[in-house]
Amino acid sequence: MMRKAIVAGLALVWLGAMPVMASDAQMTALADRAVALALEQNPASAYLWGLPAPDHRRWPDRSPEAIARHEAIEDALLTELRALDPAALERSTARLDHALLTERLEAGIQHRVCRSELWDVNHMSGWHLMLPHVAREQPVGSAEERAQALQRWSAVPDLVDREIANLRRGLEGGWSAPRSVVRRVIGQVTGLASATPEDSPLSEPAKRSDDAAFAQAFRTVIADEVNPALARFGAFLEADYLPHAREALAVSANPDGEACYQASLRLYTTLDRGAQEVHDIGAAAVARNIADIETMGERAFGTRDLAQILRRVREAPDNRFESEQALIDYSREVVARARQASARLFLSMPEQEMLSEPFMDFMRGSGTSAHYEPSADVDRPAYYRIDSEGWADETRGSAEITAVHEGYPGHHMQFASALALEKTPLAKMSFNSAYAEGWGRYSERLAEEAGIYSNDYAKIQRRAWPARGMVADPGLHVLGWSRQQTIDYLMETGRFGADETEALVDRMAMLPGQLTAYDSGGLEIVALRQQAEEALGDDFDIRRFHDVVLGQGTIPLQTLRRSVEAWIAMERTSDAP
Repeated sequence: MMRKAIVAGLALVWLGAMPVMASDAQMTALADRAVALALEQNPASAYLWGLPAPDHRRWPDRSPEAIARHEAIEDALLTELRALDPAALERSTARLDHALLTERLEAGIQHRVCRSELWDVNHMSGWHLMLPHVAREQPVGSAEERAQALQRWSAVPDLVDREIANLRRGLEGGWSAPRSVVRRVIGQVTGLASATPEDSPLSEPAKRSDDAAFAQAFRTVIADEVNPALARFGAFLEADYLPHAREALAVSANPDGEACYQASLRLYTTLDRGAQEVHDIGAAAVARNIADIETMGERAFGTRDLAQILRRVREAPDNRFESEQALIDYSREVVARARQASARLFLSMPEQEMLSEPFMDFMRGSGTSAHYEPSADVDRPAYYRIDSEGWADETRGSAEITAVHEGYPGHHMQFASALALEKTPLAKMSFNSAYAEGWGRYSERLAEEAGIYSNDYAKIQRRAWPARGMVADPGLHVLGWSRQQTIDYLMETGRFGADETEALVDRMAMLPGQLTAYDSGGLEIVALRQQAEEALGDDFDIRRFHDVVLGQGTIPLQTLRRSVEAWIAMERTSDAP
């Protein structure tokens, strides 16, 4: 009830009282068409966003013909959207949809220059990584759903053929993924293809069905069609793609690479900032963090030397793990402790469970980072996937930071809370990294305020890494940094081991601009909180502030700023004599 009251109040302050007009209906129609287009492009994305899937039998079609048709529809949608006056919209949901759709279309259209489908050999978010997630969500409750499941998974060979054709076109035109990344993807694909149908994560639909005939038929599809197709894709990457893949990591090595990087910054951060501006903002934040570490190091170790402080933190015997299982157990303990401590920071806690589990077997050794896997079904758990295989290089402090970032008060708090919101279909499927990862970064700071960190190790380490992505990412892609220069800069943090840093640099290569989103969003949330604290003084309530930040789901940063500033004005008005 409190959240609804705050959002309703924001509608009055931010939106004002407008007469009901046909514009609201026009906006709803545009939003619905955009949602329908997205689900036509990828029906399985409905599972992620909690929307009704148009069917359960198709994979995304990224053929040139399908892409051209979808782009033409997007262009028409943007033309109609720009003809609609947002000031004429009466309902808050309509205005929010207008902001969301504007950002989605403008950023997406700008990002076309990257031609991502032509070099999607990606160990972080490549098309092959959707397969286990779809398998986990594929419905099999009815005879029709089971028939559609068999149809979808029998079509994996066609999906592989389309993706190979795209990659061949990419090589012909000069687009490719870096070789170091291709090798990681080969390992992932080989791991998927070599699993037996009984052990494969792709056999989840068979495991969830009590129809014995379907279960056997599905396992046969995995064995006879899916696994051979994936093996064929891996062989193509090894023999045909890898020798021609680019050695350079920078996206600027691809055609229109610098324009692609600028478009990627917009896509991930929702802000119109150039690479140099992002770099400079990040460098200033890093300098502030270093000053804090020097002060803390002098207190803890009697030195202000950054390298010595971080080395002593990293090498401290009581900051290390004795086994992989010890890291897994500790991460689970931190998640439980963080949930309890976070309760006083929010008006309510989410009901959805989050399980803390290590990577599935096929992901091990591929350089994938620890991450959060949401579920749109509140009755099914989300997952914090622990990067446990690097336990020998991990520290307890770093494990605490990651656990709070992915769990409480981080991503699970954020995404599970959003499930309780009343949102339009467009709002349900809207996403940007700056808001999502910005909240995760802000949560690392919030965890320190809540007393979640067990000692100063995490407090020092959490300051060593933030904002360096804003410096190194544009450095690598457009400012001329080499792989080794980037590695050296990241290694200075003491946060990651050598293998982790190598994997992080490959991640940056395949997600140009994404690493800048964490602190683009985190710094904005911190700035908005400071603005609210200064404006409201003793009347500032951190729980209500968090309710506003989380109260509309994932939104662009400029929309977030308008919402918070409207809330501040509302709070000041309600407290006035």
